[in-house]
Amino acid sequence: MEIVLTLNVIKAIILGVVEGFTEWLPISSTGHLVLVGSVLKMGESKAFMDMFNYVIQFGAILAVVVLYFHKLNPFSPQKNQLEQKQTWTLWFKVILAVIPSVIIGFPLNDWMDEHLMQNWVVASMLILYGILFIIIENRNKQRTPKFADLNTLPWLTAFWIGCFQALSIIPGTSRSGATILGAILIGTSRFVGAEFSFFMAIPTMIGVSILKIGKFFYQGNTFTGDQSIILLVGMVVSFIISIISIKFLMGYIKKNDFKVFGWYRIILGVLVLGAMFL
Repeated sequence: MEIVLTLNVIKAIILGVVEGFTEWLPISSTGHLVLVGSVLKMGESKAFMDMFNYVIQFGAILAVVVLYFHKLNPFSPQKNQLEQKQTWTLWFKVILAVIPSVIIGFPLNDWMDEHLMQNWVVASMLILYGILFIIIENRNKQRTPKFADLNTLPWLTAFWIGCFQALSIIPGTSRSGATILGAILIGTSRFVGAEFSFFMAIPTMIGVSILKIGKFFYQGNTFTGDQSIILLVGMVVSFIISIISIKFLMGYIKKNDFKVFGWYRIILGVLVLGAMFL
């Protein structure tokens, strides 16, 4: 039993690394977890793994909270009255943007898990959004963003970005990919699109984690001691790697576009489809 637990902890570390890197890069964390998980089988129940793949994202969320704590804290004594008001406004825009995902994602959650958590779906979405990233980046090459400051982001624009986030319920789409792509498409800078995507992730992924854990227990499941360890390890590793991933992405997009991620998605999607049909 100790050998099995050790192997599962190693697998949880690998999955935590995958989650931490891919959650914030526009390449689909859920898609990568599905693909890697189909190779690294833990021997746990499907119900546990379905829950695990989402709940380790909670570690990634904590990374955003830590890195952006000052920016997201409306009670910070270091902020003047205007800055505190801007922080509250930002949070209200984030909440507004999350509403489409709640309306669309919640009722479709079980159906998505049952029918779309498959490698061919992930591969197809990787390719589709990879192509879209390249097309939109080429289209915007000579354009100046309308919104280069998060504080000037209009309410309606925030809502439309939230509508793009709702598309990410399909595995392989990428929550960050859909929101950043949508944000760029409707006029934000890459930097503003990425930051707003990060902040939207906080209520979205906390809600998804609660939903998945609730569903797990509602179905009559309970955590074993080994499963608790595996889940905790996955979250901790996801947290650490997410900090690295977020810092990398925000530094990268100051001088580069997202086309490299588009090409990565296309190549990976083609390789997955090729492996399935060979």
